[in-house]
Amino acid sequence: MSDILKPQQGILFMKVGVHAQEDLESIIARKSKEIEEAGFALWGYGGNTCHPTTMVQPFAKKHAAAGERIVLCMQEMTSKHFAEPVRAEHFSIDGHHWQPVPPEINVRGSRYALAIRALHKEEFVLPLAKTRVAVGNSVGRTGMQYIKGRVDKACLELTDLAAMPPEPHEDAVQINLVAELCDPYAVFLKN
Repeated sequence: MSDILKPQQGILFMKVGVHAQEDLESIIARKSKEIEEAGFALWGYGGNTCHPTTMVQPFAKKHAAAGERIVLCMQEMTSKHFAEPVRAEHFSIDGHHWQPVPPEINVRGSRYALAIRALHKEEFVLPLAKTRVAVGNSVGRTGMQYIKGRVDKACLELTDLAAMPPEPHEDAVQINLVAELCDPYAVFLKN
């Protein structure tokens, strides 16, 4: 059982695959190099379910203030993200004050990005039924109730039952890749 699965652990769950016409293995290699060279990487994404200032930053800051790490748990999926692989030139923590993306970092085809480190493959089953949405209008709903249809990411906390192995009938997802969020946790991007 993964050491990530402990009660109250902050999890940012995300489905990942082809992005901006680049396969996942190439993205992992590029992000690993960015972490090595810059000390962190920016993992691009879109959609408002994990908006930088209203969702990810408050969630991450709460866990960081308690001395806890925030883990990005990624489930590999088949995708066909055809957005142009345009490199972001600037990032912003608040959406108002912009600064250049460090030259070692190449984040493409995204509106937002997570700041990550310690990216590595790790296989385990995440019991989404034993998680709760931690921020936003759906606070308290189980991860399994929330991650449906086009919703493919969420700020979650593991319940007290999370360390128990999933029952055979219980909804769970296979995690393939993990990273740790680092300050500033989530940013806005622009070309």
